[in-house]
Amino acid sequence: MAVKVLAEEAPGELRFAELRRRIPGISQKMLSATLQSLVRDGLVARRVEPTVPPAVHYRLTELGLSLERPLSALRVWAETHMPEIDRNNQLADESPPN
Repeated sequence: MAVKVLAEEAPGELRFAELRRRIPGISQKMLSATLQSLVRDGLVARRVEPTVPPAVHYRLTELGLSLERPLSALRVWAETHMPEIDRNNQLADESPPN
């Protein structure tokens, strides 16, 4: 989800607090861990302004931007198959446990 939100701002960058506001239900700890992982993988760049408190900005790298097409294809697949997945979940919920 963080990649999607950053892609909407590309080539711009977002501060941590703005990212958190745009991702419903994510905790500060989870967003921080996710961003650290994405930075480590080279998908996201992190920039710190030396202010008090420090202002931390994130943006997608070229590698991160290259995810746009595959993630879009995955979204289309999920939207196409959601009714079938929902039916399968409903059937599984109605079946007695093994």
